[in-house]
Amino acid sequence: MNEYLKYDEWNIIEDRFEQSTHEISESIFSIGNGYLGQRANFEENYSGPSLQGSYVAGVYFPDKTRVGWWKNGYPEYFAKVLNSTNWTGINILIDDEILDLATCEVSNFSRILNMKEGYLKRSFKAKLSSGKEIEINALRFISMVRDSIGAIKYSVKALNFSGKLKIIPYLDGDVMNTDSNYEEKFWDEISQKSEINSGYVLMKTKKLDFYISSFMQLSLYKNGIEVDFKSIPSEKEKYIDNTIEIDINENDEVCLYKYVSTTSSRYYKMDELISFTEKESLLAKKVGFFKLLEEQKLAWDEKWKESDIIIEGDVSAQQAIRFNIFQLNQTYNGKDAELNIGPKGFTGEKYGGSTYWDTEAYCLPFYLSTSHQEVSKNLLLYRYKQLSKAIENAEKLGFNNGAALYPMVTMNGEECHNEWEITFEEIHRNGAIAYAIYNYVNYTDDKAYLADYGLEVLIAISRFWAQRVNFSFEKNKYVMLGVTGPNEYENNVNNNWYTNRMASWTMEYTLEVLAYVEKTNNAKYSNLLSNVNFETSEKEKWTSIIDNMYYPYDENSKIFLQQDNYLDKEQILVKDLDPVHLPINQNWSWDRILRSCFIKQADVLQGLYTLEDCYDKDVIERNFDFYEPRTVHESSLSPCIHAVLAASLGKENKAYEMYLRTARLDLDSYNNDTEDGCHITSMAGTWIAVVQGFGGFRVKNNKVILNPFIPSHWTGFSFKILFRDSLLKISVTTKKVIIINEKDSPVELCVYGKDYTFTKEKELIVERA
Repeated sequence: MNEYLKYDEWNIIEDRFEQSTHEISESIFSIGNGYLGQRANFEENYSGPSLQGSYVAGVYFPDKTRVGWWKNGYPEYFAKVLNSTNWTGINILIDDEILDLATCEVSNFSRILNMKEGYLKRSFKAKLSSGKEIEINALRFISMVRDSIGAIKYSVKALNFSGKLKIIPYLDGDVMNTDSNYEEKFWDEISQKSEINSGYVLMKTKKLDFYISSFMQLSLYKNGIEVDFKSIPSEKEKYIDNTIEIDINENDEVCLYKYVSTTSSRYYKMDELISFTEKESLLAKKVGFFKLLEEQKLAWDEKWKESDIIIEGDVSAQQAIRFNIFQLNQTYNGKDAELNIGPKGFTGEKYGGSTYWDTEAYCLPFYLSTSHQEVSKNLLLYRYKQLSKAIENAEKLGFNNGAALYPMVTMNGEECHNEWEITFEEIHRNGAIAYAIYNYVNYTDDKAYLADYGLEVLIAISRFWAQRVNFSFEKNKYVMLGVTGPNEYENNVNNNWYTNRMASWTMEYTLEVLAYVEKTNNAKYSNLLSNVNFETSEKEKWTSIIDNMYYPYDENSKIFLQQDNYLDKEQILVKDLDPVHLPINQNWSWDRILRSCFIKQADVLQGLYTLEDCYDKDVIERNFDFYEPRTVHESSLSPCIHAVLAASLGKENKAYEMYLRTARLDLDSYNNDTEDGCHITSMAGTWIAVVQGFGGFRVKNNKVILNPFIPSHWTGFSFKILFRDSLLKISVTTKKVIIINEKDSPVELCVYGKDYTFTKEKELIVERA
């Protein structure tokens, strides 16, 4: 772990500058609004290690897959979220000596991410090689109200000299991704113009023709008084800047305000982009920095009213949960059904910024409970709109008759993951997408979704499972060969229990939905079945598979085996490993990992978490006690599942241990990999660990279920749940559970096994069990 940040309930605070942790901080202090994202790169020039990152949602590049062992069905490209025009840059020169934190003497450094109000603040003193000393104060945010706007307030104060100050704000489209093949650049310039006190660049991707326009407007103040200034405009390829020269005396402070509008051709025609960004940046300048900042505060206040979790008696845990909620809310807002949630969000390039099954398995529960229904519905519609591509993906692998295999990694529905054991074998992702439909309908009661969209997806996925299994005459069962389960430290195994179980469950649920839609909307039912050429014999085949699916099981220990022959491996517990081996993915060869019994993340336990209602407590506990000690938790998605299961089993210490690991994964850089971006999708797992784990929250039969407990480190906690037309605030103390409904609609509750009907403003107090 790398613990260098201060504990604070509402802020992430770095109180010293160290180049060794700077890239980690660039990730952690990232800001965004669902459309734009920005790593915490310095505004001024910095020659030390840095991962430049300015991102525009939905804009990507299909980087050609380069392998020497091509296989049929292999993806043509790997999609990359693009590092786009750097809009934050402001170079500072004192008597032509450039400010660079890598080379000057830095003191009084402070970087603060204010999560309550949604801005990044930074200050420091710098002593240049000339001996001149300055103080810098910078504050920036990306507006949650105005989708295209980023704003910066940047001030320079002379501490021990008088001289000439140059401030050079710029827009730089000549950027590249750190993970590009052969240092290839992905942007071409279409046009640019630098004018007095403003300017723009219009860039185009070299493939797919995404266009991005960034337009900046500037204003300047000296000692609190606005300066009527004329900058010196300058241009070069893919770059424009404005040089502002001003005399500065000792104790003078000069403050630049930079307003930038950035948007893409996903929303506007190419010939509209410049005029739109000019208009929006001018409007932002007219409104002014402080009114924009007040808008930002109010927008975040509304977000926190519906999604905040309060933890009493544990500042570390409190800071962590708010950090995770903050990053989730600034990564995805649900307004655009063609956008999704990349594992790194807007904080880094790793994983290409693409969509994984993480969204359905981890993020959907968070947005179901903290945002209005349209947000989670759009996450499902994202997959519905890509169904034809999922069918194409399956066809490339030899499946037919409308069978769909959703991609492991995608931007537009096409598979773009370039590791064969993942691309071809980690097919359990289909199960997560099917379960998300159930999860959404069970939570919202939006059963119309089934006839309109959900059933079509379920049929296509069930057709895939029916073709993917084969009948084993030796076992007299249906089996599934050559797969990779959620535990990616196993490849090409037979009968991964989780995959087999989710396949069977999907077909069960599809049959249930078929019957429901036939009964409640026969016209749509008939039309859909005609459109997809559905045959009654398919139901019979699915039923046969459900009834005869093979599940590996060990009679001696009475556990589900992760896959065939798992017990042939040498059984060693993680606690018995010398710590120098951990993490094993950074210290062992891949061959050694594959031969070991060690588990990257929940696999069997993922299934028991997902299908919890299908198994009694003893079954879950036996499997938990066997698999958790063998799990190295080297996936960010692992600890939260274990936290929920541990909580449901009454293993409170283990639940808290797992919660803290998932909650502070990035803040403490548990896995030594935060520098390439935060683990955004697993942050939803932090919320799951608190609400489903410590809160015991479930939705069953249109009823909210609560079975909360308090970790021993806490004196109390509270969370809010948007459930249909109700907003519930659940507060848990050492002695009581207090529930308040902040909206009009009544809701059915079950707390510690006792039922209640709950209405607006009624306070329900239940003694702790």
